[in-house]
Amino acid sequence: MTATALAARARIVPMLDEARIRQLLGDGQADAAATEAIRALGPEISRYLRSLLRDDDLAADVTAEWAEHVWKGLTSFRWESSLRVWCYQLARNAALKTRDQAWQRRGRRLRTSEASALAASIHRSSMMLREDRSAKLDRLRAALGEEERLILVLRLDQKLSCAEIAGVLSHPGLPAVTEEAVRQRYHRIKEKMQRMAKAEKLL
Repeated sequence: MTATALAARARIVPMLDEARIRQLLGDGQADAAATEAIRALGPEISRYLRSLLRDDDLAADVTAEWAEHVWKGLTSFRWESSLRVWCYQLARNAALKTRDQAWQRRGRRLRTSEASALAASIHRSSMMLREDRSAKLDRLRAALGEEERLILVLRLDQKLSCAEIAGVLSHPGLPAVTEEAVRQRYHRIKEKMQRMAKAEKLL
């Protein structure tokens, strides 16, 4: 399938079907499996990255990089977590890397693969559907720490469970982040946001 055809299909967002993706991988259809994963999770990953990075150009770059990682790495994914958690881990890692190298990436689009073309189409479509955000609310979020903002975006915007967020935040070789720790942290973040909102007379 050509990149153009993939991009056209990206406008119809399917539900994530991990069983089908695993079956495609088992049948040796790695490209088809990666396409299914990117099409299903791409829109929410794109929204997540825009919320996290607060820069549409950087978010587009990272969405493309995320798609490349999914395309190349899906065959080696061990299914020790859900596919959604793994994809958010990839997106977070790509965001951290891209943010640190943002000055090298401004104004250029180097990737032309099928994965990147698909990601670009998803990102554009997602932007068209984006609801306007309150400027004051964005400023409140910007005042949060990096991990606080990450947890808020994953829980409030992306609707991930505390268990899924714990998986995203955990790193190999380090003590695992627990679901309860995330739940408590999210509660404190909400209280902090409420205090700031009251100070800004938004409540």
